[in-house]
Amino acid sequence: MERLFVGIDVSKDRLAVYVRPTGERLAVASDEAGITQLLGRLQALQPRVIVLEATGGYEARVAAALAHAGLPVAVVNPRQIRDFARATGQLAKSDGLDAAVLAHFGEAVSPPVRPLPDAQALALAELVTRRRQLVEMLTAELNRQQQARQRLVQTRLQRHVTWLRAAIAELEEDITRLIRSSPVWREKENVLTSAPGIGDVTAHALIAELPELGRLSRRRIASLAGLAPFIRESGRWKGRRMIRGGRAHVRRALYMATVVAIRYNPPIGDIYRRLIGAGRPKKLALIAAMRKLLTVLNAMLRDGRQWQTA
Repeated sequence: MERLFVGIDVSKDRLAVYVRPTGERLAVASDEAGITQLLGRLQALQPRVIVLEATGGYEARVAAALAHAGLPVAVVNPRQIRDFARATGQLAKSDGLDAAVLAHFGEAVSPPVRPLPDAQALALAELVTRRRQLVEMLTAELNRQQQARQRLVQTRLQRHVTWLRAAIAELEEDITRLIRSSPVWREKENVLTSAPGIGDVTAHALIAELPELGRLSRRRIASLAGLAPFIRESGRWKGRRMIRGGRAHVRRALYMATVVAIRYNPPIGDIYRRLIGAGRPKKLALIAAMRKLLTVLNAMLRDGRQWQTA
């Protein structure tokens, strides 16, 4: 049988489908009837992989339906698709063209097909995301409060700040309750929070947004978090290695944890101070400490053991 690769461009109201290499195109509504029609066609085709772009939520229902039907689904980072389109000279943009690029990406790159998170994991991720959004809103409102001169504006800003703090506290209770309703998550939380510098918020973010922690090698987990240094060399020129990509929200959570760990977690602090003493920039030393902390946490979850002071 011919190996087929499918790209699906997902929008709020429509699904544009392209099959490679046959060139077949299909467009269906992004509703239950349309998804059912799509499932029937794709089950008949039995493609090698179906590629969707992570579009901020619209793709979740489609990906879940495809996976539930036993079809191989890969949800990929939009930046990878943009870079691939540029590299292949595809600069024009439409739903149909985007679907064709996704199918071409599936054929050329063979992105890994991973199982979708279950309903409980999706609920946790949504709660953690909402908490992060409220924290960002709180920071913005506090900044506005400092700049406001009119008492009426200050009063209304304070009212919103109070509401946001209460909403964040309520969400944190919901997250804690959900984490502790699962024996697996509860054990992960206990292991993670045993490490100096890792509090409940960081542990919950890692459980929700880096579920691979403890199951991958140290290099792969560092790459997922965007903490793996990439070589930058061309001919005789050798540039400084830099980190890029990965899960920005995980990096932000680890950043604050590492700042604390440098003071209270001796192995992490030693790495940071040794690099500073060797004349390395503070930013580079902090990233190295973040990577070391992530590596230690990965090993702790892999072995199921809590933090141990040497």
